[in-house]
Amino acid sequence: MREALGCPEPVQMIDCDGTAIAVHREGAGPPVVCLHAVGHGGRDFDAFAAAIRGRFEVIRIDWPGQGRSGPDRVPASAERYAEILALVLARLGVERPLLVGNSIGGAAAIRYAAGHPVRGLVLCDSGGLVRVGLLVRAFTGAFARFFAAGERGAPWFPRAFAFYYGRIVLPAAAAREQRERIVAAGPEVAGVLRQAWSSFGRAEADLRAVAAALDVPVWCAWARGDRVIPLFLCRPALRRLKRARIDTFPGGHAPFLEAPEDFARRFLRFAEGLQPSSPPSPGSSASVAGMA
Repeated sequence: MREALGCPEPVQMIDCDGTAIAVHREGAGPPVVCLHAVGHGGRDFDAFAAAIRGRFEVIRIDWPGQGRSGPDRVPASAERYAEILALVLARLGVERPLLVGNSIGGAAAIRYAAGHPVRGLVLCDSGGLVRVGLLVRAFTGAFARFFAAGERGAPWFPRAFAFYYGRIVLPAAAAREQRERIVAAGPEVAGVLRQAWSSFGRAEADLRAVAAALDVPVWCAWARGDRVIPLFLCRPALRRLKRARIDTFPGGHAPFLEAPEDFARRFLRFAEGLQPSSPPSPGSSASVAGMA
């Protein structure tokens, strides 16, 4: 079931540390690399890719054990996904990409940008931007137990998972087709979801200092109705970013999927203002803008 929500055909399979990673490439121009949330897949970006592939090369990656990618020997986490991302882009020969990361994909993008040159970051309801304290550990632990029940095959899990996605994560009508695919694959990817949510409660999941040290253009595109990673909890970390702005969209967790036309329009405005090839000069910075 999970293949249906992954990268569209044709896919290129890339061996990354023993894991077969599915990649789909289309379009021509500067590379835009799309990184999905845990339990999702590359088809999250169908509408977005269609809107921008005339100006950019769009590269979609299915994380391990999701979409068309094979299982991983290492448990899911943003740290592991950043390693996978680095291996994939090195194999493809992609340099200085513009990264679009949603949820755990955003956290992986932050980690990647800390060690590799990028043209910019688009953080969509990104993980890693809140302090991992008692409340966060309790919240992530509860979700890890929820997905562990799905992994064990609890009979109530499919209905509860469908409610979770339909009412909380992706309630917007525009996301209906991909939401249905995600819900159908829920029991199959519950183990990966359990691993990822367990990782969110660890100290290393706090990427606020890593993000604040980045000197790259950042566009923060947030769903106003997000109850998983609410914007108000992330604002203090976002205000520390050197060269960032924030826009908000209707929806629950993935603005490119829930408000695709508006997202693509604003993305193009951000991307076309970036330096085409040369990195920013040392010490350059800009104040945070658009904090509405």
